[in-house]
Amino acid sequence: MGVKEEFIKIYRENIKREGSDKMLEYLQSTDFFTAPASSKFHNAYEGGLCNHSINVYYRLKNLISNEDSLYNKYSDETIAIIGLLHDVCKINFYKKDYRKVNEGGVWLTKSVYKIDEVLPYGHGEKSVYIISKFMKLSDIEALAINWHMGPYDNRVKAQNTTTIEAAYKIDDIVLLTYIADSLATYIDEKEDVRYDNF
Repeated sequence: MGVKEEFIKIYRENIKREGSDKMLEYLQSTDFFTAPASSKFHNAYEGGLCNHSINVYYRLKNLISNEDSLYNKYSDETIAIIGLLHDVCKINFYKKDYRKVNEGGVWLTKSVYKIDEVLPYGHGEKSVYIISKFMKLSDIEALAINWHMGPYDNRVKAQNTTTIEAAYKIDDIVLLTYIADSLATYIDEKEDVRYDNF
């Protein structure tokens, strides 16, 4: 089974709420299944975004199922919505480009991805905005998706830590989503991660 087929299978088996069919139709009408997860940091290849979304879903599901106090707290639907859709903000975000690079004294033209922002609405908050056009999110789903970047969120980098700390206190899944995203990026996608730009 291919990555796109796996995503759709998980999505259809778990996400049933009103508007979910329209959300999936929207994803299929965009570059979601062919977009990279990043321009150069992790899964910077065609289909990387879809693959990363699946990785985050499995990591989040695993974190929750291994914690006794959380085991029955969240529905399969909530876990799937957060894991699979947390990065829909990257739809129509990257554009293929070419760059000259020197490899061993030889100049080569390499295919790269560059950011080409169509809807400059932020990151996690942009995902919440896009999903909300199609289906209603619970408060904890919206919080988890909104803050999935944790301390790497630009709002937190600007020293606004009070809001994210308050979100972490509201529900465990907010912090667990950030952890799942980090585990997917730095462990599951380790070979694709570049550390030289951090």
